[in-house]
Amino acid sequence: MKTGKKCLVIGSGISGVGSVGLLEHGNAQVTLYDSNEKLTVSAMREKLPAGSRAVCAAGEFPEALLGETETVVLSPGVPADLPLVNALRDHGAEIIGEIELGFREEKGSVAAITGTNGKTTTTTLVGEIMKAHLGEEKVFVVGNIGNPYTSECLKTSEDSVTVGEISSFQLETIRYFHPKVSAILNITPDHLDRHHTMEAYVAAKERIAMNQTKEDACVLNYENAYTREFAERCPARVVYFSSARPVEGYYLKGDKIVENLRGQERELMDIHRDMRLVGLCNVENVMAAIAVSAQMGVPMDTILRVVKEFRAVEHRIEFVACRGGVDYYNDSKGTNPDAAIQGIRAMNKPTVLIGGGYDKGSEYDEWIESFEGKVKYLVLIGQTREKIAECARKHGFDRIRFADSFQECLTLCTRLAEGGDAVLLSPACASWGMFPNYEERGRIFKEYVHGLD
Repeated sequence: MKTGKKCLVIGSGISGVGSVGLLEHGNAQVTLYDSNEKLTVSAMREKLPAGSRAVCAAGEFPEALLGETETVVLSPGVPADLPLVNALRDHGAEIIGEIELGFREEKGSVAAITGTNGKTTTTTLVGEIMKAHLGEEKVFVVGNIGNPYTSECLKTSEDSVTVGEISSFQLETIRYFHPKVSAILNITPDHLDRHHTMEAYVAAKERIAMNQTKEDACVLNYENAYTREFAERCPARVVYFSSARPVEGYYLKGDKIVENLRGQERELMDIHRDMRLVGLCNVENVMAAIAVSAQMGVPMDTILRVVKEFRAVEHRIEFVACRGGVDYYNDSKGTNPDAAIQGIRAMNKPTVLIGGGYDKGSEYDEWIESFEGKVKYLVLIGQTREKIAECARKHGFDRIRFADSFQECLTLCTRLAEGGDAVLLSPACASWGMFPNYEERGRIFKEYVHGLD
């Protein structure tokens, strides 16, 4: 970053604040802008590190910046096709995101993971495997997982590894980002309110491999039509994982995860005896993590030792407690129908299911169809509750209850569940509108469960 370069950061969350810090480290002239009219400049400044010289602006955009901004760094929540962003682009500004900005200071190797579902679990597991291999001080886990790349990239070295959970929003604005190993776990409809079409969403996910070559590896799910089709034009060397058939890579054979490389097969682990995670979705996440880690050069004995010790990520099919003979599971991270299907599949007893929330433009038919033989009652909350109820009735499921608040919903679930049942928070929707994020939704759920007698 050249000294004095005029840069604009849009969005004042942790990603934006991290970007400001990195840009100022490079002696850029930085303006931090947030369109939220309720924000004050003093509140924005409080988020910045001591000594920051960044100019802060909130609400109406300062038009003078249009002609003088050289680089714009978008936070993940800022669409790249906003009229303001288009205007800045038309005035010659380079448009990038926080991931791209962080990568430009990267000195080590990168493993990058995307997908509609399973990103956080797989990224966390790969991070733990890499730490066991290289040591804590040589591994940085960043991205959509909640830790900005820009806060860690200056700590990297030639022998360090950065493991990134990269969302479709972040992939829209990469330019030179080049992982040594990438992974696309799956692609199913999500965020269509942001990407507008499924084709655009798929294209955003595929960008994770756009700068890779055959010297690099891309781990793909053979059982997902989009990722399997991408393999035909992927610029990297493809390594598959599959939960249904033998492939070149890693696959599930009965209860065993098997490695199959260059015609040499070997059993690696038993999913029931050796895994602490539940559900077929987590078997797929584990296979993907094994594949990524192996391609990053980690010995298999180290990989398997960490996998066997690894527990569920918070808010993802997380067992909370048994109260009154009822098991409570927190799957607040099930923010789209496909993720929520995995939550239902992981249940092995009659389930009272909590669904509903913010409408991202999703369709719920396949989610409802997955209820058969599992879901005892569906308790609906939030903006999407009528839309989901209509879809459920269309599919012949009418054991539906409505709640006007989360507290009312939880009380109702406790009353509906009997000994031997499960209560599952797996809403198939984002939390926005009722909660600031899925973490807060999951935290309140767990707090309520722990407060039960």
